[in-house]
This record gives sequence, structure tokens and C-alpha cells, in this order.
Amino acid sequence: MYEFLEETVERNMTSPAKTVAPEVTTGDLLRLFAIDDLDAYPVVSDGELVGIVSKADALKLFSFTPAGMFPHYDEVTGTTVDEIMSRQVVTADAETTLQHVLHLMSVHRFKSLPVVDQKDRLQGVIAREDVIRALARFSPRQALPLVPPPVNSCGVF
Repeated sequence: MYEFLEETVERNMTSPAKTVAPEVTTGDLLRLFAIDDLDAYPVVSDGELVGIVSKADALKLFSFTPAGMFPHYDEVTGTTVDEIMSRQVVTADAETTLQHVLHLMSVHRFKSLPVVDQKDRLQGVIAREDVIRALARFSPRQALPLVPPPVNSCGVF
């Protein structure tokens, strides 16, 4: 298990990452979220990470506000990613340890982090699932099943 403490993002990230451009409409973004099993997309322009857009960012557009009515669907789905994305992105680099990634995810309550190089070019994404796979690789194997088999009322299988 101590090996996990030295494990880095480089060996565990998903690369290449699925991305969106700032010009993508919210309607298209919703279709991508419906297809992909992702909670957020890195936003890339000219090869550089410029933001991140989450399901929560997209869904906020459809919420009622105390001052107004439900927004018109066509107006909302025409909104671009550039208008709703977060521009200040917490990132990791390839040499970041998974232990530090877990810390960042816990503190910021993120499910994934973009991985960038020194020029903010996206290299991949490190997600909770990637960290779980790494932890599983370093965890000692159990000889017993994790869940005991069910027993019927007679005590016979």
C-alpha cells in the first residue's frame, strides 16, 4: 500500500480526455452529457485549457429564479459553453501524486481534475475512478469473498 503514496497522475490519468470548445451550445453540451458518463468537460481552445464546464453549470440555466419565470428553452440551449464555464480551474500535472489529487478532490469537492503541462495544454484527466483503480492495484488481495452468499431458510444453498 505504501507504493500508492508515490504513485503519480501520469500512470493513471485518462488520456486523451474528451473536451468541448467554448463555442459549443448548451443544447449540444446536454446531448454530450447524455451520451458520455462524465460529470464535467475540460474546455479547450487552440490546444490550451481555458475552463471547465460541469453538469451543474448546464443545469443552472434551467432553474427558476425568484425574480423571473422559467427561462425559454430555445434561449437557454443557444447559450454557449463560454458563457457558463468556470474559468479558474484547479489542475494537476503529470508528476502530481495521487495522494495530492485526493486531497484536492476532497477540499474542492471535485470528481475529476484536468491534467496540464507547463503551457496549460491539456494532457488528460484524472478522475476518482482512476484513483480507485490505482488503490485497488496496491491493496492486498482478500481470500474471502467480499459479500457472503445468501442462505435460504433451511441453511442450504
